[in-house]
Amino acid sequence: MNSSRRSFLAGVASLTALAVQTRLGFAAAPARETFAVRSSDGTTLTGEAQGDPQAPEILFIHGLRQSRLSWDKQFADPALAGFRLVRFDLRGHGDSDKPPSPDAYADADLWADDVAAVIAAAKLRRPVLVGWSLGGYVAGAYLRKYGGARVSGINLVDAVTKLSPDLLTPLAGTTARTTTSHDLAERTAATADFLAACFHQPPTGVELQRMLVVNGMTARAVGEGFVRSTTPDLEPVFQAYTGPILLTHGVHDRLVRLAMSERIKALHPGSRLSVYAESGHSPFYEEPARFGRELAAFVTAAG
Repeated sequence: MNSSRRSFLAGVASLTALAVQTRLGFAAAPARETFAVRSSDGTTLTGEAQGDPQAPEILFIHGLRQSRLSWDKQFADPALAGFRLVRFDLRGHGDSDKPPSPDAYADADLWADDVAAVIAAAKLRRPVLVGWSLGGYVAGAYLRKYGGARVSGINLVDAVTKLSPDLLTPLAGTTARTTTSHDLAERTAATADFLAACFHQPPTGVELQRMLVVNGMTARAVGEGFVRSTTPDLEPVFQAYTGPILLTHGVHDRLVRLAMSERIKALHPGSRLSVYAESGHSPFYEEPARFGRELAAFVTAAG
């Protein structure tokens, strides 16, 4: 079969699929672009983007032992369809490189460089940074090194902004140890326990299976290095930031105390705390419709 005939048949197939989708009442999934970028120490990060490049921008930063797939509900949310959405796998996670040394995760500047590299690779102008859990720390690390001139706002979601026992739960401390155990059986059981602790309304079926796989892909060195961070307190960074901050926190969070978000609210004039009564550590997953509406409103106002 010649190339012109193949192209013609491919076009017919695409039009047929579109017609079927229209008849059944749902639209085709938005086009999604995958990219890879090298950070300052040579670590390659994998990311994805979708939406109009000229629209207001949102950069999603996932939590510990997770991946860019954490944000699937946001990438499919009609409330966020009018924005440029970008997500990536943190170093040591998902499809990104996994440096073997804990030192690669203990240096806040490296996390900051990763965000800067993704912003450049995705050609983002002034995105809102959405940082979940560890992702909140990563967003703070970026602000600490690069300042806030290139971001239009910050959404901290059950975020870790200070490594402090009074702001993290005892369970967080336990899982920090057991999920980095050199005993495979202990580490495997702890990984499943950690994932369960991330939810008040837990995922089931295929979604739970996929999350377990993603959690198991995370390099052990990530947790070993992060707990030895050379910059354990980023509260002063968020206090000094002059842009808008939205704080999102689940009432039933079993890992990060609500007090962590309340402290940032007290330190940053004009920040807003939105508490989710039916969520644990993952309100964007557990109450996604509300999360999407609030994020869309925040990004629009921030722009």
